[in-house]
Amino acid sequence: MADDADKRLVHIVDDEESVRRSLDFLLRNAGFRTERWASGELFLKGADRDGKACVLLDIRMPGLDGLAVQQAMAEQGFAQPVILLTGHGDVALAVRAMRSGAIDFLEKPFDRERLLHSIDLAFAALNDREELHRRSDWASTQLGKLTEREREVLDGLACGYPNKTIAFDLGISPRTVEVYRANLMTKLDVASFAEALRIAFAAGLGSEQAWRRNYRPKAAEGRS
Repeated sequence: MADDADKRLVHIVDDEESVRRSLDFLLRNAGFRTERWASGELFLKGADRDGKACVLLDIRMPGLDGLAVQQAMAEQGFAQPVILLTGHGDVALAVRAMRSGAIDFLEKPFDRERLLHSIDLAFAALNDREELHRRSDWASTQLGKLTEREREVLDGLACGYPNKTIAFDLGISPRTVEVYRANLMTKLDVASFAEALRIAFAAGLGSEQAWRRNYRPKAAEGRS
């Protein structure tokens, strides 16, 4: 029992029983403890908000969805880092969640190694909050690798905008946005879009208000 108590705890919050069972099996075999919750409401009522754990949180659930659960966690003093589980087409929602402090998002069906890596990141953040402050300096340095246009595209992506919106506001084609996106991920040496977003948010990008101020007026003038 003592050995089991020492294992890291992962909360699995998903309305699909098959997903809960699958994650439970995978994580227990990887050496974690798990607690399974069929809804955000049950998790918020039953989980230890002060416990050292991370949360795998489905972004689309009946009742409270993942974003609402994440907001409630912040309001109720939950200290656990969140990893969002998303379906295809939920990237804009996942960006909003990361802007609100989520560690990562994983698209279903997710890769086992990617999942375990994300959980390691979550516990690293939990163990060392100061890392967030050090990371902002590092992230700013990373952005120095990008051209001005690549940085603008990353800023738009961090705002949660689709390629067509970014292209329209910057006066370029959606295909060109895709090229810049591929280039910036190579220069930042990241393997996933979520990693690029973490760098963007740590460096202060992703403000929709700043984007509208900087780019929407210019776009409007160009079309007048």
